[in-house]
Amino acid sequence: MSLELSTSVKYWLNFFHPVLMWALLVFSIYAAYLGLQVQRTRNAQGEEKKELIKGRYNVRHYQIGSILLALMVTGAIGGMAVTYINNGKLFVAPYLLAGLGMTSLIAFSAALSPYMQKGANWARATHILINFTLLGLFAWQAVTGVQIVQRILTQA
Repeated sequence: MSLELSTSVKYWLNFFHPVLMWALLVFSIYAAYLGLQVQRTRNAQGEEKKELIKGRYNVRHYQIGSILLALMVTGAIGGMAVTYINNGKLFVAPYLLAGLGMTSLIAFSAALSPYMQKGANWARATHILINFTLLGLFAWQAVTGVQIVQRILTQA
């Protein structure tokens, strides 16, 4: 049995991945802000520290990171699935390879959480380095993704 999607459904599926990824890029920037606030809280003293603790930046950063992990992995798989559904193949290009690399990076970053919770500074520094690399790749993906969307729109 073969499930065949209508041409209209196939066309509109092309836009789910880019919209999700742009939303996740903005969400990632917010997660980075929260992470920086966690660092600021960790380094603060006295009354300033008490005030920053009230922001619960550590809890919010952890929660948003978890959501980002789930949605980014799902979005990457979904983007590849839609490409395959519409074209019968994946296009091995820098965009795909960077996306697969980003998926790996976010998994490694999240895997460092237990070590950071135990106070391992090497894990914290690695987490920050990975996430800023991820953010840079994400920005590049956003730009090149717009080019792909433009190609899809001109072919329609």
